[in-house]
Amino acid sequence: MSDKFKETVTVVEQKCIAADIYDLTLLTENIAEHARPGQFVSVYSNQADKILPRPISLCGIDKEKKTIRLVYRVTGAGTGTEEFSKLKKGDRISLLGPLGNGFTVEPGKRAFLIGGGIGVPPMLELAKSMKKSNEADFTVVMGYRNSDTFLLDEFQEQGISYVATEDGSVGTRGNVLDAIRENHLKAEVIYACGPTPMLRALKAYAKEQGMTCYISMEERMACGIGACLACVCRSTEKDAHSNVKNKRICKDGPVFLAEEVEL
Repeated sequence: MSDKFKETVTVVEQKCIAADIYDLTLLTENIAEHARPGQFVSVYSNQADKILPRPISLCGIDKEKKTIRLVYRVTGAGTGTEEFSKLKKGDRISLLGPLGNGFTVEPGKRAFLIGGGIGVPPMLELAKSMKKSNEADFTVVMGYRNSDTFLLDEFQEQGISYVATEDGSVGTRGNVLDAIRENHLKAEVIYACGPTPMLRALKAYAKEQGMTCYISMEERMACGIGACLACVCRSTEKDAHSNVKNKRICKDGPVFLAEEVEL
């Protein structure tokens, strides 16, 4: 587990890359250096009436430049994410991170890297990291609602990529499993992030195929460090912290073996 830091960071750039989807690059002092794929940061509002931070997954990590990249969706007017979307170059904002456990790659095992919706961004840094380290071959499968296939071009630069859209506007009509079956894709392990119905389906598919499946869970969080128990999920084993069948997504996760949690 990496060390975590509370920092005031500087906006390098920000742009809107799809409907309500923003791409934010931040210059950090220590966070980028200690971060790894699958982790997240808690982003604090500059408004005094918004006390709780917003958890946002890391889409990119550049240890040399000391920058991190956050790609996130604005969830509505008056929200923290709407405030973040107005940040411009040179603005300052507070972060806590890196948080969570991130992905652990199983060397040599052919992998599916699967993202759905706002679970797409954290899979990009994992793809780049796996390509750079050459730990294992992988195939990218991304799912979107429509033709707003944000970041897909960057995934295609990393290797073999497939896409599914709910409306059939790009790639396979349907979901990521439809794309896997339509293209007769095979792998030994799954790394995935996305909405719970997608993760539930992937867990069942992995069990059926005898595959290992790692899932990164999305949940509303408060403290981000495991103290408040606001983001617990049901687990198959008792948690040593609470002595009940719960796991804290922010502290024990957000990445779990699919068999560890109930979806």
